Amino acid sequence: MFEINEEADSNPKEIRISIDAKARMNIGNFSRGGRNRVLTEAEDHDFGVKEKLTPFGFFLPEHDDLFLFFTLGYVSSDFIIDRLEEIWPVIQKKYGADILTINADNGMENSSSRTQFIKRLVEFADRYNITIKLAYYPPYHSKYNPVERVWGIYENHICGDVMDSVETTIKFAESMTYNGKNPVVKLTKKLYKTGAKVGKKAMEKYNEFVERMPSLEKWFLTISPGYSG
Repeated sequence: MFEINEEADSNPKEIRISIDAKARMNIGNFSRGGRNRVLTEAEDHDFGVKEKLTPFGFFLPEHDDLFLFFTLGYVSSDFIIDRLEEIWPVIQKKYGADILTINADNGMENSSSRTQFIKRLVEFADRYNITIKLAYYPPYHSKYNPVERVWGIYENHICGDVMDSVETTIKFAESMTYNGKNPVVKLTKKLYKTGAKVGKKAMEKYNEFVERMPSLEKWFLTISPGYSG
């Protein structure tokens, strides 16, 4: 992993993005623990929960660029790639990258065995004519995923404050900083279903553009452009 990340960071035409979803957050008038910055009376338990938000982050560790997306639903393979498509033109214009390295945990919806995720990435690579490298952290090593540093800062930033509405949660996220930079924060209103799958026969065409590292097939993949549908 270190060598792959070092290679990505030393190549001016390659950009590395660390991705991860945080646990769903209860939105409502209840205490989150810690010390409130403002005097707001809150419930001791989750009785006031109105909604739940799931945060998802795209973090560029070499540049401290951070994109935070919140959804009232769940983070699916399609959610992840749709948000990547949303930010990629900005990243490509800013850094001129034609190789994308993604650091991730091997979670359910972004797993190297999640056919919908790989399918969407193959299509993404072809659409933008880029090479994608997937570098997964093994079990019990997710703390080394760079975006985890962001979640730590975020937790400290909101600690003790009452996230009583979606709007409040978004504003708090916008006001946080990482190494002096504010994140780009957006609320995604579209709701996604998890568990999408691609049939074995259909997946054969996509796998033609996927190369898995021998003996580490689950952990390191390279996706090449060229799929035409």
